[in-house]
Amino acid sequence: MATPPAGPVDFAALHRRLDEAEARLAGEASPAARQAILAERGRAIAAARETARPELLPVVAFSVGGGRYAVEVEAVTQVLDARGLQPLLATPPWLLGAMVARTRVVPVLDLRQLLGLPGGGLSDLARVVVVEADGDAFGLAVEALEGRVEVAREGLAPAPSGPFHWIAPGGLALLDLSRLGAGQE
Repeated sequence: MATPPAGPVDFAALHRRLDEAEARLAGEASPAARQAILAERGRAIAAARETARPELLPVVAFSVGGGRYAVEVEAVTQVLDARGLQPLLATPPWLLGAMVARTRVVPVLDLRQLLGLPGGGLSDLARVVVVEADGDAFGLAVEALEGRVEVAREGLAPAPSGPFHWIAPGGLALLDLSRLGAGQE
């Protein structure tokens, strides 16, 4: 972008330059040459305006068990305070309990147990990210919510085995919700 002039604008000089440019364009070039010049200038202006924007993937990021994880924004239906979580008796350790999310009772999973991460209990958990996958709604108990983050697709690395789609720079891992409970009983 051009910098503004330091002093007052000399409109008379500006009009002279425009008139000179118009005279050169009209007098020296044939109509086909003028079209070619204008087309070339148009391409140059258009190329200058185009910027390489990386394709971004919006996710909801959070931390649990010392790691950073994310789920796709489209899968998230709401985020709740973990204080509403009601423990259930005689359930596996990866099932923390249940809570009401938009008039539905949803199970709340402990990602630390499902992913083999350190930590346990309810005292470290601050939020529940309610997601929907394959027609089922359930909550993911998290320690801290980072919020919506946009990740450039070009920097994604294939995920190791487990319930992950990919790993982003900085160690952010996108969970594959359909494979999250695979192998749990």
